[in-house]
Amino acid sequence: MTPNHHEIGIGTTAELSLRVSVATLVRVLFKNPENDELMLALERKAILHETENDRVIKIKSQPFGGAIRILDLDPLRDLIGDFHFDSEHSRAEQDFRLLIRPSAWSVLREFCLHHISREADPILETDPARELVEEFGDALKIDLQREQYVCKPVATLVENEATPTENIRASGCPTVRIYRIFEASITDPSLVQPIMKSSESLSDQGLQEQAWQEFQNGGEGRANAVLALPLQRLTDYYLGIPPKERNTPVVFEQHQLDETVAAILEGVSVPKYQKM
Repeated sequence: MTPNHHEIGIGTTAELSLRVSVATLVRVLFKNPENDELMLALERKAILHETENDRVIKIKSQPFGGAIRILDLDPLRDLIGDFHFDSEHSRAEQDFRLLIRPSAWSVLREFCLHHISREADPILETDPARELVEEFGDALKIDLQREQYVCKPVATLVENEATPTENIRASGCPTVRIYRIFEASITDPSLVQPIMKSSESLSDQGLQEQAWQEFQNGGEGRANAVLALPLQRLTDYYLGIPPKERNTPVVFEQHQLDETVAAILEGVSVPKYQKM
């Protein structure tokens, strides 16, 4: 990526070797109309990955949410000097997915923890509504409205030890992470039917076929749906496995779940995340 002096300062890519991701994760809850059981809605994603010899479409389910948007770049530049966005896409969206000097992580972490806990912060986006609207649109073709759910912050988690990212725009880059966890309870009954239909009617194979078709039509090879799981049964499953196993993706009822799923569950600890 070519440095833009106005946006990211002056520096070499070699110096900026640590990727920082600051994002929201949302525990989306609703009641199953058939038995009143509390359900967790996850974003089910099919993404095409290019290998040396082949193209593979992988499916995983993860909490709704995404990168926090940086509303004002100047305070970050004043704090840590030069930095890069991890991709042109992140730059265009001003997503908090940055490459920084490793020595700047501790001061940047404290800066982020201070700002993401504030309501209507002028520097960092602190509300998950934008990402929820985008992802409900992608997965369900629904224009989610704020009056259809109630939302509250519940925790902040930090992953201090860098691990390689699977994000295809920065694949393999050592990454530290901050997650702001929210709970969003669906209050509009009209949303429940499309959520359940997406979960029950569209198989993983069908989602893969959608992603492949999207790629053949000139896209990136992506498709989105919803996976709805009984909250208590899922929580009991995570509590029944060794804590270290919660650090990595798991398979639950034949669905691969991202490790961030465990992170949003009440009463479930994930060793690699420090609760703030």
